[in-house]
Amino acid sequence: MQPTTSTSNDLALPSIWPIYFKLVLVALLWGGTFIAGRLLTESLSPLMSAIGRFGLAVFILILLTIKLEGRLPTLSLRQVAITFALGLTGIFTYNLFFFTALSEMPASRTALFVAFNPIATAVLVSLLYREKISLQMLLGITVAVLGALTVISNGHLLTVIQDSGQAFGHGELSMLCAVISWAIYTVVGRRALLGLSPLVSTTYAAIWGLLLLLMVWLFNPNMQVLPELNWKIGAAISYLAIFGTVIPFIWYYQGIKTIGAAQTSVFTNFVPLFGVLLGALLLNEHISSSMLLGGALVITGVVLTNRR
Repeated sequence: MQPTTSTSNDLALPSIWPIYFKLVLVALLWGGTFIAGRLLTESLSPLMSAIGRFGLAVFILILLTIKLEGRLPTLSLRQVAITFALGLTGIFTYNLFFFTALSEMPASRTALFVAFNPIATAVLVSLLYREKISLQMLLGITVAVLGALTVISNGHLLTVIQDSGQAFGHGELSMLCAVISWAIYTVVGRRALLGLSPLVSTTYAAIWGLLLLLMVWLFNPNMQVLPELNWKIGAAISYLAIFGTVIPFIWYYQGIKTIGAAQTSVFTNFVPLFGVLLGALLLNEHISSSMLLGGALVITGVVLTNRR
């Protein structure tokens, strides 16, 4: 698969390195969403959690778009269809499945499924765009996934494989659907970026996704009444909206536009690593040798995938 840049050596370009740095920060910010999301699901349903997150995110994104772009651009019918597909997959279905999974299984097991995002994305890129995945890229994705699984399993890969086969419940099915939704969102995003900036694409995707979430909430006879807000709910929603949506979604699309969908997606293997590191920093959890080994494998895999 060839990136959208015209040069034959991406790593020789100084302008590429800021994108790589942003994608690493994206993984760091998304690593924190597992902690914030877990806190939120203790008080809110998956649907209300998603509405809170994207309600605030849409407000901020619209303000940013007006400030930086001058106005909220009018879309063509093609752009409406594409951004709606983005909102349906990356916002609506992904977050419903994601928060459902978090409410039913540990955050570490949820992160296990996130590690398979790059594989699903690479397969979709190959099928939909008929682009060949090089042996080096395939090796890089495999090494990065192996590193992520090493971190998540604390070095016990066989145990994870056995547990995955024996205990596949509703939470696991929800997270599998979330992975597929995110892969579609990533691949479809390439089309949106042909005529829209990453900021505008993200804003409209968030708007469509929020509208779909609100429709489900309004027409749900058993809809949850808004709970009394406290500082924990407010902090979790703020983090998910600003640092889990606005900033990383825009940077993620900048990555897709610059280096391609499959190469960008492989950076999500840093998410479990950062999730565990944040747990160590914030919750005083132990940093094991398997975490360091897994982190080294993730870095190696990402470098292999993006090296020209």
